[in-house]
Amino acid sequence: MHSAERDAIHIEQLELLARIGVTDDERERPQRLTVSITVWPNEQFDHLGDDVARAIDYSVVSAAARDFVAGRSDKLIETLAEALAGYLLGLFRIRQVQIELRKFALLDAQYTAAIVTRSTSVG
Repeated sequence: MHSAERDAIHIEQLELLARIGVTDDERERPQRLTVSITVWPNEQFDHLGDDVARAIDYSVVSAAARDFVAGRSDKLIETLAEALAGYLLGLFRIRQVQIELRKFALLDAQYTAAIVTRSTSVG
């Protein structure tokens, strides 16, 4: 089954604070980022039987993303997005994750973003 045919959970524009930037000065204090996270669980929704224990808890995914990002200091949003994708893949019962990490650094643009999609090797 292709991922396009699979059920997914999406978290749109979760606000994060991260130490991110090329210069030490930029990383000196946390700055606002947002992340959109889409996860494709191992189980389709129709197999959950309305059992909360079998579902992916999106509030736990959000908290895990927030905590992970808060503990890092990266130069590139690409590095942070890649690391977050790998972290979430290892932590939850998901087969695929997409991360869109937005930074608000350019005065003449709404945002810049790094987008990564990663899958487990089993699938």
